[in-house]
Amino acid sequence: MLSLTGLFTLLTLGVLFFILGYITYHGITALDWDFFTKLPKPVGETGGGMANAIVGTIKLLGLASLIGVPIGFFGGVYLSEYGKETTLGFLVRFSTDLLNGFPSIVMGIFAYILIVLPMKHFSALAGGFALGIMMIPIALRSTEEFLTLVPASIREAALALGLPEWKVITFVVIPTAFRGILTGVMLDIARVAGETAPLLFTAFSNRFWAKGLMEPTASLPVMIYTYAIAPYEDWHRQAWAAGMVLLMLVLVANLVARLVLHRRFFQSGAS
Repeated sequence: MLSLTGLFTLLTLGVLFFILGYITYHGITALDWDFFTKLPKPVGETGGGMANAIVGTIKLLGLASLIGVPIGFFGGVYLSEYGKETTLGFLVRFSTDLLNGFPSIVMGIFAYILIVLPMKHFSALAGGFALGIMMIPIALRSTEEFLTLVPASIREAALALGLPEWKVITFVVIPTAFRGILTGVMLDIARVAGETAPLLFTAFSNRFWAKGLMEPTASLPVMIYTYAIAPYEDWHRQAWAAGMVLLMLVLVANLVARLVLHRRFFQSGAS
């Protein structure tokens, strides 16, 4: 049984490293300074870059975090501290798990109906909203899990000092679980960074610099999709490069999250 488990583990790692190596092999040849600093060239011209898509991706992720992280965080605090055995807590958990299972394209259609149709145009705001809604379930559940792991003895010691419950939660429990919560948020951002379907219905794309949040904006996932299906060899090359950059962003976010958690700040509190 142990050898069979090891075999499948090696197979999984082999597939993972094959994908990483394949994307890196094709993507690294197209990476240069122009890719990070210049706008896409018009159809028929070679060269250019995806500077607007890189900035657009960061803008969309920042906007999504502003929407999804606070809602998920406070929802997780409520479930952990006040709604463990309540009917409302059960409904929130059920709704969150249901929302987490929704296909991403459904989120895109939802944001399209709610924001794009009334505004009559695509925008970064609609894209950030769609990604932000997708971030809520993971942010909420990870916050709840890490707060629940805080030892009861820490809460009891703080309460024994005469502190009210809201101060214990705000100044003792949340700081103790902060690294775990931060890890969940970073993994949440990494998860939505590669979503394409919601952005096709909301932020769409833009071959120029987007001014503000009310204009269509370029993003790496949509640029990869657009360039990959185009009949131009140079666009295919840049799509591989964009895929590699996006993959590196996700890997860095995961590595940072693991490093933060590895310090075992709140696990040390459990000991």
